[in-house]
Parts: sequence; structure tokens; C-alpha cells
Amino acid sequence: MSESILSGIRVVDLSGGVSGQVAGLLLAEAGADVIKVEPPGGDALRVSTGYRSWNRSKRGVVLDLHENSDLGRLDDLLATSDVLLHSLRPQAAARRGLDDTSLSARHPQLVFCSVLGYPVGHADAERPGYDILVQARMGLMDEQLGVRDGPIFLRFPIPTWNAVWLAACGILARLHARERDGRGGPVHTSLLQGALAPMMQYWARAENPLPAFAWGLPKNMMSGLYECGDGRWIHMMGRPEKVSKIPLMRETLADLGEEEVERARRDIAHLAATPNAVQDPALMVAAFRRRPADEWLAVLWASDVAVMPSDPPGRIFSDEQARACGYLADVDDPVLGPVTMAGIPYEVEPPGRVLRPAPTLGEHDAEVFAEVREVPARQATSAEPREAGRSPFEGLRVLDFGNFLAGPFSPMLLSDLGAEVIKLEATTGDMMRPVSRSFCGCQRGKRGIAVDLKHPESRAIVEALVGGVDVVHHNLRYPAARRLGIDYESLRALNPRLIYCHTSSYGPRGPRANWPGYDQLFQACSGWEVASGGPGNPPIWHRMGTMDHQNAFASLYAVLLALRERDRSGRGQFVKTSILGASVLTASELYLDAGGELPAFPEVDAAQTGITPGYRIFEAEGGWVAVAALRPESFAALLRVAGVEEAEALPAALRVRKQTELLQALDAAGVPAEAVRTGQETGFFEREEHRDARLAVSYPQAEMGRMEQVGALWNFVDLPLCLETAPPALGEHTAEVLAELGHGEAQIADWVERGVIAIDDRHSQR
Repeated sequence: MSESILSGIRVVDLSGGVSGQVAGLLLAEAGADVIKVEPPGGDALRVSTGYRSWNRSKRGVVLDLHENSDLGRLDDLLATSDVLLHSLRPQAAARRGLDDTSLSARHPQLVFCSVLGYPVGHADAERPGYDILVQARMGLMDEQLGVRDGPIFLRFPIPTWNAVWLAACGILARLHARERDGRGGPVHTSLLQGALAPMMQYWARAENPLPAFAWGLPKNMMSGLYECGDGRWIHMMGRPEKVSKIPLMRETLADLGEEEVERARRDIAHLAATPNAVQDPALMVAAFRRRPADEWLAVLWASDVAVMPSDPPGRIFSDEQARACGYLADVDDPVLGPVTMAGIPYEVEPPGRVLRPAPTLGEHDAEVFAEVREVPARQATSAEPREAGRSPFEGLRVLDFGNFLAGPFSPMLLSDLGAEVIKLEATTGDMMRPVSRSFCGCQRGKRGIAVDLKHPESRAIVEALVGGVDVVHHNLRYPAARRLGIDYESLRALNPRLIYCHTSSYGPRGPRANWPGYDQLFQACSGWEVASGGPGNPPIWHRMGTMDHQNAFASLYAVLLALRERDRSGRGQFVKTSILGASVLTASELYLDAGGELPAFPEVDAAQTGITPGYRIFEAEGGWVAVAALRPESFAALLRVAGVEEAEALPAALRVRKQTELLQALDAAGVPAEAVRTGQETGFFEREEHRDARLAVSYPQAEMGRMEQVGALWNFVDLPLCLETAPPALGEHTAEVLAELGHGEAQIADWVERGVIAIDDRHSQR
């Protein structure tokens, strides 16, 4: 079997949170030797149902980092390692000699990544970094419509799961820079930056906003969730005017009574319909209630309509499509027995592999420290300071054919990392352009060209572009890519070293391989909509595009792996990811045992305030308060602050307390807590600490003047990110790019005249 892509890379995983542990899992199953370091009593997450999934394929050792002797053993281990992954806040890291300056001095070869609640160097860097607290402080709880007024607890931990990929991708980017510069160094990220990633499509300001940009996507927008006659819910993204022509739907609509339509209108009166809707949305709501979910699904699937059932958590582990694409892993676990877990959500060559079950406590102490004594220390290949001003992927060239969000977001992140990205879209524009703020949230840093790929003369443009790039990335349905001649086989013939990434809805094989799909469908089938709704409530679609972002991050990770493999072998390859694969991984806090049963897992309450009495939000006078009292001593302190003895009495006792006074009391008692902030878009851009950390950035945009957007998702400290260029107008750089390819003004003008290309008139003289 071929060496795995990260063979020879050793990672020391000191992380205490889910983000770091899953990032370590991703590195381990790409071939890295990941050493999981636990304290003598074991990792606090060992009680979690996801622990044995998140720490699979690692080796485990025990070290007490409060003891100098064990700190010395850790230092010896780091001397033989390539990467340190940790979740120590700056002061705690400095006490152990694990701060940036100390690590760089002792281990210049080492890449070190911290995954904290808040960024290193930020004013909040020392604040407790629990997901619920970051949700609250950053205002995410106010961005989602729930079953009651006010902020709600987000059962899907958005900050955590985005930080998983930010850590894993940041490490690969820093390893790439090490190959170039000969030295390691820092790459930091945080749950705050994980929270900001999806807010790019909502939190933005422009000097002269287009109407669609100003509208944004309101949090009460209709989601496409429909209750069926048997009480089950489905999530449909088909156009209502198309769906209404399907014979069964046409028959059902014709048979509706006014009373049931009126009931549907009342039920959705609080929701905002899509602008320019051609049909009363209540008609569809009433129609779906007439028949059971399975009947609707069969008819809609047969009509090529994008729809999935909103399933309960865990059902995804029995999904035939997930099985066909290898997104499920069968593991004979010594603690759990034979189980089905979330598998590897991407395809590269050589492939990722599940290596072993999660280690028992201290299982590999003897062998790992024997190796430390025998293996030579890693050496930096350069003692010279690295050249200033070079981003991790400076010189990389990327061609982005993608639409919507899951396709373009990953190339945007490559641009942030220094790559030159050309966005090629239809002369009519990316299909997301009408949703202007969301479109801009995944297009920063690109040069935009508009080309009609269906026109025969566009082929010369495509061939010239493909011949000069390193990466092609898109999310078109693959049969459409073949018809347009931008499939892997066609483009590899033009550029054998090409890394070609296709990110699909359902994956490359199986009965649903070429089906249409959107983020909403995978929030549904992965179980997160039901899990987020709570008992007795309708499912909830998180409007932040959670699964689209997971897929985009997965495609970035897979592309970075493929680039590393090309550096070693010289070969390009076909990289595959999907929204389904990425969504299965997010279900990894669960598994399916040999009897087909799921473990018990924490469920959100019906009021959507939290999952345990000590991990929830409480209403207080003047606002809400989020609490993360997970340790017994913290929960006991919470009860004392409230002046009660039982958890059931907490809400009533805290409701009469002033928010500011309650927060002060909780802080004094050592209970991790935050005010639940609301209306944070404006405040985010106006906070000096966010601008200083480049979490908020601004630049001139061709159509809207000065634009402000969410900025840096990583901090490489001495390697810059590229965050200076706004999203392009349609065809803004067409003339510029074609001139670089050798085409003269007359040819460009002729192509414009005949509709082969489109040019933004304000930039036609470039």
C-alpha cells in the first residue's frame, strides 16, 4: 500500500476541546502519527459519546503538565515532532514554556497551532472558550429564529465544527510554508473565528449597497421545511412553480379547501417569503400536509427535485449513500464493541485510512517514549529568518468554476492564504449573485471573469486558463461539467499536474451520486434540524449554511493534502468531497452499535435554552446569560450564586437578577459565563479589537464603494494573509485576464459583441 500523504509527520495533540481533537483525527487518518497526550486522570472529554470517534487512529500517552519532569518528557517528544496542537490560553501556555517565543527558540522545526475560544493577541484571549460562551459573546444566538422570542441556544456547535477545519487546514498551510522556508512557526485559530466563518454571508456593510445586498437574508426567511401528513418533515429546495406542475402536487393543490389554506397562512405568518415569489407559499404548506412524507419524497425524487427528509439524529449511520461513498467506518472498538462511526469525508490519493480504535489511557506510553530516546530530534533546515511578506500559498494559481457557497468558499480561503484565484462565472453571473450579501461572503480576493462556457469559442479561453493553474475547483453537477468540457478527464489532458477538486452534494458513487443538493438538505438528513428543534418542536434549519461551510472546509483540506502529495510525487489528481460526507462527520458525537442502537446523547430542551442545567442560557432582568458550569464545583457555585439547592429552581431564581449583577457574581464565584449579545453586526465592525486583529477588514468594491467584511480566520503571526481585495463585479477582470493570455483588444471586443464573454463597463479599458 502506498504511503499516506502525511506519512512521516508526527503531531503531538494536547488539545482539550472537540475542535483540536477532531483536527488531530483528520491529520491522523491522512497518515500523520498523532500522539494524544492526556493528564493522569484522563481527558475530560472521555465521558462524551464522541470521544472514541474523535480520538480514533491516534496513539495515547499520559503526562502531567503540572510536573516539571513530565514537561521535560513533553519537550523531548516535541523535539522529535513536526506539529503541536493545543488549547492552552496564552498565560497557561507561557507557564509551561509552550508560548510562541519559547517554542520557536527550542524547536525551530515545529509547527504549533492553538485552538482557543478567542484569538491569540485579542483582548478576549484569556476568556473561557466554551462553544456556548462564544456563541453568546459573538451574537450567534440572536441570528437564528426559534420557537420563542429572544436568543436561542444553537445545538449544532457552529464555532467548534468550523474551528476543526480551520486548525487542520492551517496546519497543512504552515507545513507547506515550512517546506519552502525551512522553519516551522505558529498558526493560531479560535472558536470565535469558527463562529465568524458563516457570518461572512450576513455581517457586511457597504457604502452604497445594492438593493439585494441591503436586504440580506432575514432570520425569519422561509426555509423550505414542510410538515407532511404523517407528522414527519421534509426539506425541499425545488422551485415552487416547478413543483406545482408535478401531477400529484397539481392534483393536491386543486383539492385544497380554503380552511386548510387559511390555517397554513396563520402558521407561516411570522415568516418572510422570498422576494418576487410567484405563488402563495401557504398553498404548498397546506398541500404537503395532505400526504405522508414517503409518498412526497418518492414523487419529488423522481422529478429531480432537491429534497430530503428531516431525520432524527443517528439515522445517517444507516444511509446507503453514505455507505457507498465510504463516509461510514466500521470499527471494532475495545470499549464499545463493533460500531459504525463517521468515516473520512474526502477522497484523495493515497487515500486516508482508519488506523486503530481510540487509545486506552496511557496505552502507548512505553513505545512512544522508547521511540523518543531512539529517534533523532527533528532539525530545521534553515536557521535564517524567513523572507518577510510571503503568504503560505503565494504563487499558487486557482481556477474557480463554482456557484452558490460550497463551491466558491474554499477558493476564497485559498486566496486568503495567498493564492491567485480567478473566478470564472457565466455571463449571466453566479447563481448566488441575486443574494448579494451571501455571494460577497465567499468571493473576496478573486479576480472575476465572465465567460459563456456553452459557446464553442470559449474553449480557447478555458484551455489557456487551465494550462496555467495548479488547482481547479467547482461544485457543478458532474454530468453538467462533462457537457461543458470541464470534467477531470478533459482538463487533465491539458495539465497533467492539475489538482482538480469536485465538491458535490452526495458524493461520487451510489444511487444519489448525481442528485441535486443544497446545504438545507444535509442539515435535514444528518439529524441536526431535528436535534436543534427540541422535543415537540418543528425542526430548525440553521440559516448560517452550516453544511455548505463544512463541505467547503473539507474541500480545502483535501486540496491541501493533494498539493502536498504533488510536491512529493509530481502528480496531479482528482479530489472529491461532498456535503453529505462533511455532514456525516459532524454527527460523530454518535455511533451505531452492533444492535443498531445509538448511545444516549444530550438533547436540547423544548425552550431551546441548552442541553444540561449547567450548560444553557438563562433569562435575567435586562438580557440573557450563558453559563458553562460543566465541572461539579462550577455547578455547585452556580447553585450558590442563585441561592437554590436544586437545578430545577435555577431559571426562576436567576430571572429576577439583573444581568450585569448576575454576571459579576458568577465571575466572582468562578462560573464561566457570558452575556448573550444581540444585534452584533454593527458592533462587530466597530470594535477596535476586531479591527486590530483583522477580524474585520475593509476595501473598495467596484459597485458598492467601501465594503466591510469578516476578515482573518487564521493568524500565522509572521506570514501574512491576503485580505485586501473585495469581491469582484461581474466581468470586472475579464479584459485584464484575457489580455494576460495574449488576446488583443479587437478580439476581446468581438467576443463581447457575440456574447462569448461579458465585461464590466467600468473596467473595460484595463
